[in-house]
Amino acid sequence: MDSPSSLSQLARVEHLEVDTSDRALHEARADKSGHRSDSAPLAVVYPSTIEAVQTVMRWATEHRVPVVTRGGGSGLAGGAIGSDGEIVLSLERLNRILEISISDRLARVEAGVINADLNAAAQEHGLWFGPDPASRAWSTVGGNIATNAGGLLCAKYGVTREAVLALTVVLADGRVIHPGHRSVKGVTGLDLTQLFIGSEGLLGIIVEATVKLLPTPHTETWTLAARFSDIAAATDACEDITSSGHTPAILELVDNVALGPIHEYLGLEAPEPTEVLLIAQSDSPDAAGDIATFAAVCERHGARTDSHGPGPEAEALLQLRRSMHPAMEQHGTVLIEDVAVPLATRGDVPRGPPYRSRTKRADSHGRPRSRWQPSSELHRSWRDRTRAHLGGRGRTVSCSAGAGWHTHRGARCRAVEKALDSRRARRRPNRAPPGNQVGVRPDEHSQPRQNV
Repeated sequence: MDSPSSLSQLARVEHLEVDTSDRALHEARADKSGHRSDSAPLAVVYPSTIEAVQTVMRWATEHRVPVVTRGGGSGLAGGAIGSDGEIVLSLERLNRILEISISDRLARVEAGVINADLNAAAQEHGLWFGPDPASRAWSTVGGNIATNAGGLLCAKYGVTREAVLALTVVLADGRVIHPGHRSVKGVTGLDLTQLFIGSEGLLGIIVEATVKLLPTPHTETWTLAARFSDIAAATDACEDITSSGHTPAILELVDNVALGPIHEYLGLEAPEPTEVLLIAQSDSPDAAGDIATFAAVCERHGARTDSHGPGPEAEALLQLRRSMHPAMEQHGTVLIEDVAVPLATRGDVPRGPPYRSRTKRADSHGRPRSRWQPSSELHRSWRDRTRAHLGGRGRTVSCSAGAGWHTHRGARCRAVEKALDSRRARRRPNRAPPGNQVGVRPDEHSQPRQNV
């Protein structure tokens, strides 16, 4: 392909900006994962209409150019990183809230709408959007759907999948499909909407979504901070809480490896070296009673507890949890290996390996850079034991994203990809995208590449 002349065709497309500046290409080579591609993509393109997205995909199909779809660019596994021979398709300008329906309790939005912006708009109508990844202030709704993002509230309200009614999707050849429905009930035919949720851009590019909204709770939320000196006691308390007959809205455990750096990042007093923090929240009609029950459970397991009604103390606890990744980034590249198991079997999961800090050269501000990394031999042993353990049904790696390494679905997923995009079978070898490789957790905010 003659790249400059071919890109000039895109530059003439209405409602599409083609950016080949050094700054744009430099930014597109990395995301928040700490990974950076060895080479720059051909261009970053910014469509502001669905028709422009279709044109880009038709052009990419014609010229056999892989496309990397990018939203907020703050992903944790390199799924939205562009490299040599690819174009990066940024959906940040597809950012309109098209409709908020109070009677149907739904919103229709373009893919680039920021999660927090949708929530703020919904709250003006007495509604709210359930999915709340830690990155909600900058993650996009399209990226949340493409990775089936979780969030602190998924303990009660589920992950993004539970909030999606319908989608508008551009396929690799530029065709548009509209799976889903606006109605509460929609039971006929195959549920293609659920197929695209969590597909990470492999099956098509999500450009618009109809999502459920929930009525704003009319009760006060209460929040619990329980501090343990042993992680086993904390996980036992979690199991007892979920078995107590009450459903927490939030149930988050921060281990001692993360808690110290978080305190340092937020300028808080250092915790005890072995301290483990469990954060629980209830928004039920008897939220104060629920939190009292949770506190009693934690105290039976040796925890020190504090309870808070609505106010800055409760918000500070949630901010502490949301600060985990940026806090760990201060110590270097963060290794994320995300596993999900049924709660009743969590005690059988092999413990992770010891971690150590390796000091690197100083950064541009003269500060030493370090990388948190496991002892390689111990890490390989733990990885092998974990994957062997996850060989049973109902267990996954990369639980915050849909198309990561799964113990028994890989071949089936590839068959679906091929059915929707037959050209995938003829793509160039060794072009497997970083965000879609085995065992890698992709972005909660960006849709990884669509190979054409």
